[in-house]
Amino acid sequence: MGQDIYNTHFQRSDFDAFGRALELETALLAEWFAQGRFTDEREMAGFELEIWLVDHDCCPAPVNEQYIALAGDQPVVAELARFNIELNTSPQRLTGSLLSDLHRELGEYWGEGKRFAQQLDAELVMIGVLPTVEPSQLTLANMSPVKRYRALNEQILSLRGGAPLELDIEGEEHLQMRHGDVMLEAVATSFQIHRQIGAQQAVRFYNAAHILSAPMVAVSANSPYLFGHDLWDESRIPLFEQSVAVAGSNRGVCGGQGRVTFGSAYLNDSIHECFQRNRDCYPALLPVCLDEPSSLLPHLRLHNGTLWRWNRPLIGFDNAGVAHLRLEHRVVPAGPTIIDMVANAALFYGLLEVLARQAVAPEASLGFEQARGNFYRAAKQGLAAEVVWLGGKRVNVAELLRQLLPLARRGLRMLGMVPADINLYLGVIEGRLRTGQNGAAWQRAYIAKHGRDFFAMTRAYLERQECDQPVHEWGV
Repeated sequence: MGQDIYNTHFQRSDFDAFGRALELETALLAEWFAQGRFTDEREMAGFELEIWLVDHDCCPAPVNEQYIALAGDQPVVAELARFNIELNTSPQRLTGSLLSDLHRELGEYWGEGKRFAQQLDAELVMIGVLPTVEPSQLTLANMSPVKRYRALNEQILSLRGGAPLELDIEGEEHLQMRHGDVMLEAVATSFQIHRQIGAQQAVRFYNAAHILSAPMVAVSANSPYLFGHDLWDESRIPLFEQSVAVAGSNRGVCGGQGRVTFGSAYLNDSIHECFQRNRDCYPALLPVCLDEPSSLLPHLRLHNGTLWRWNRPLIGFDNAGVAHLRLEHRVVPAGPTIIDMVANAALFYGLLEVLARQAVAPEASLGFEQARGNFYRAAKQGLAAEVVWLGGKRVNVAELLRQLLPLARRGLRMLGMVPADINLYLGVIEGRLRTGQNGAAWQRAYIAKHGRDFFAMTRAYLERQECDQPVHEWGV
C-alpha cells in the first residue's frame, strides 16, 4: 500500500480499465506459479512499526510531515493520520544474529526519532491503541496529505452509500459510536512481521500463520482501552475491522468477509488463491491505471494493498526484477518496547518454521473455523482465553504457549539463530507468561491502582518504554 496515486476521483471507465488490468495480471501470476518463477533462494525477514506522535500532554500531535522532513534518509513514511508514522527495518537474512541486529537497528532509529520529535516538541509512542486519543481528533483535517488516503476515504464511503462507519465493540464495557470517515483506522497501530517464503512452501506457511494468530495476539496484546472504554485485550482487532467495514462482493462469492479479515478458509494448492479471491470478491477502491509494465503486477499489488488480511501475502521484486513472496503477519500490536516486539517476532519465526515444515500439516487437525474462533477469543480475552488446539484439545492459551516455547526454540535453531538471541528473546516471552503481564495487563493494572487517568497512565507507559525494559518487569 506504499504506492501513491495521482487521482482521487474516478469514473466508471476507470473501474472498467482497472478491472481489465487486474484480470490480466491475476492470470499472469497464475502462469508464474505454474512455471516456478519465484525465487526460493533466500529467506529474508523484517519489520514495519507504526508509531504515534504525541505532545507533552500525551495527546496526538499532527506533525508527521515536519517529522519526515527532519528524518531525512530514515526509512519512515506518513500513515493515514498526521500523528502517525511508519518505520521500516531493512530486510535481512533469517538466520544468525538477525534478531539482535534488527533490535539494534530499531533502537538506533528510535533514538534518532526521539531527537527529531523533540525538535517538534513531540514524543514517540509505540502502543496498539493510544488511550488518550479522542474521536474529535479524528478529522479529515488531521489526515495525512497523501492522495491515496483521500481516495480511500471517498471510495469506502461511496461503497457504504454515504453511511458513516459504526463501531460496536463489546468487551469489559460496551462501546457504540458512529464516525463519518475512515480516520478511525488511524487509531490501530501495529508491529508487522515479514517473512519471505518460497512458492513451494507458501501454502503451508500461510496456513500455519493463521493457526498461530491466536497465541500470538494473546501473548502480545497491548490495546485494552479505546475512547475511555475497557474493551478487548487487543481492541485494535475489532476497531480496525469495523473502521473500514465494506461488505459486499463483485460476484457474490465473498462470504460476507470485510476488507480487514482473518479470512474464510485455508489455502489448498497455491497462494494464488488469495489473489483470485481479491479479484473475485472485492471491488476496487483505487482504480488507477498505473504506467508500469504488467510484469511488475502494479494493479494486482495496488489492489492487494487495499485488503488488510491479518495474514497478508505480498509480492515483491528484487533489483534484477525477480519476484518473491512475503508473508506479512499483522496481528501483533505496536509496543510496549523494542525488546518486547523483537521477542514477539522471535516467537513467531520459530513457531512458524516448525509448524510449516512438520511432516503432517497442522491444518489437517484444526479446522479453519476453529482457528478463526481461537483468534477472536484470544484477541478479546488475551492470556485468559481458552482455545482449541491441534486434534481438538481445549486449552488455556497461556498454558498452550508454555507448551509451544520448546517448539519455538527448535524452530529458531533450525533457522540457525545464535543461541544467545534465542535465550534472550524467548526468555522475554517466558517472563510474560510467568507473570501474566503483557501490555494489556499492565495498562489495566495501572488503572486499577491509580484510577481512570489515561493521561497519567500514558505518561507512565512512555517513561517505562524509554528504558527498553520488557513489559513483564514493569511496576505499576
